[in-house]
Amino acid sequence: MTRPPPLVLGFNCTHDAAASLVRGGDIVMAVEEERLSRVKHHFGMPHLAMERCLEAAQTDWRNLEHVAFYMDPLLWLRSSGLHFVRNLPRSASYLGRKPALWESFLGVQRRFRKETGFRGRFHTVSHHRAHIDSAFWPSGFAEAAALTIDGAGEATTTVMARVNEREQNWIWSARYPMSVGKIWEAVTDWLGWAPTRDEGKVMGLAPYGSERFIERFGDVLRPDSGAGFLQDLAYTDFQVGSQRLVSDRFIEVFGAAREPDGELEDHHRDVARALQHQTEEVVLGLARSLHARTGLPRLVMAGGVALNCVSNGRLLREGPFDEIFVQPAAGDNGACLGAALHVAYRKLGQQRGSPQRHAFLGPAFTDAEVRDAAAARGLTAEEPEDVIERTAELLSDGGIVGWMQGRMEFGPRALGGRSILADPRHAETKELLNARVKFREAFRPFAPSVALEAAADWFDDARPSPYMLTTFHVKRSRRERIPGVVHVDGSARVQTVSADESPEFHALLHAFGRRTGVPLLLNTSFNIRGEPIVATPDEALEALVRTGLSAVVIGAMIFHAQT
Repeated sequence: MTRPPPLVLGFNCTHDAAASLVRGGDIVMAVEEERLSRVKHHFGMPHLAMERCLEAAQTDWRNLEHVAFYMDPLLWLRSSGLHFVRNLPRSASYLGRKPALWESFLGVQRRFRKETGFRGRFHTVSHHRAHIDSAFWPSGFAEAAALTIDGAGEATTTVMARVNEREQNWIWSARYPMSVGKIWEAVTDWLGWAPTRDEGKVMGLAPYGSERFIERFGDVLRPDSGAGFLQDLAYTDFQVGSQRLVSDRFIEVFGAAREPDGELEDHHRDVARALQHQTEEVVLGLARSLHARTGLPRLVMAGGVALNCVSNGRLLREGPFDEIFVQPAAGDNGACLGAALHVAYRKLGQQRGSPQRHAFLGPAFTDAEVRDAAAARGLTAEEPEDVIERTAELLSDGGIVGWMQGRMEFGPRALGGRSILADPRHAETKELLNARVKFREAFRPFAPSVALEAAADWFDDARPSPYMLTTFHVKRSRRERIPGVVHVDGSARVQTVSADESPEFHALLHAFGRRTGVPLLLNTSFNIRGEPIVATPDEALEALVRTGLSAVVIGAMIFHAQT
């Protein structure tokens, strides 16, 4: 009897902690710790996620042979120490900044073994190598150009590479503190939001700004054909350990920072616009340089900046590559998957699996769990003959519906596994969602999900976008039909849904289309403000009780709000 290939568990234990498990080219499971701990952007060892991965493979720590960590702690320590010395005396406070980060990396293997009882081989994979492999192996490409952009990983913040099944060949890299991601963190902080968490708010705010700061912001960040991008560190303080991430010069030029609950003023919106514009120019410049150096037609991307769907849209429309694959969990959560794949393929020589076709890699649920959760709350389920048609009816009648089907998504986007859905035909739908369910800033747009075969009828230059990582412009002739999902600049962050990868959600879009003539739905993550996306039937029903949801659909059961 042939022995099955060994399992490889990957994990990260800083912000957005997560775990993944791969075997023989297949992703057994990948899940963020926050979904299980209920602590948003969980920072720390992902014990619950790791246990859920082992359960999915019906194994335990005694039988696990390989663990992969998404960072090289010694390389990180050398880089941090050198940076500390170079920037004395201003960096004197650097050691006290984010002490949990130091704890996460120093002695991580010893602590991991002690806390889990693991006795197998512990592998460390450098951060950007993990990012690259998180995108390359799932892409299905035999060879590709690779671009990773984030805040920092060890000494590196950006990498251009050529990658195939034999090797990663790095062509160019930027070293900390030269970092597009860190500039985003600094501006997010200046805007009164949480760095590494709220950068999406900045992206949503950008279209409301004017162009007055775009040229001047080029002093902070701009593309450069010879060096990838240029950055003036006089505008930032993150690199010297300051609690304030921008410098006095930044404030002198661009204006006062916003207090966390303060009013958004014109200069705040204008800086967001300038940052977004310069980021797009940098990403396009890097991609063009990478294409010129490799001549390859395909690109893979990862790192937190790869979640910027606006720059991804421009790259698709204006960039030199024929095909682009962005890892849907492009941030540090997905780096744990890249680390596991790196070990499985590059160190253990396992045979390559099928390309990643969807992001439904997390835990599922059973009908028994649904019935137990409902019974505990005294709720009775409606079980219609056709749950798809009944849900389409609720939505077309103006209902706001929680939708929970199959396995949970891995990554930040709700893609029809754990979604809140609504009718996109009415502008007031956004206000209703914000007032009754999401409780978020009014300037942030909601995204549309559309049946793949109908996308070109509604969006300019539409292409498959299964992970909601690209913006397209809504056709001018269609904008009045779906005002609930059109951003102020006429764009939308689109998810295309195929029958093969998401049959229930695809069927729902068509059922809604038959009723309304619009095969689209407003789709936002199934969570309450400040909380992670729901993971269990009980959490979904809790949201029904606590918010203004009209109904929650879990599998084939519908639960209605109590009046």
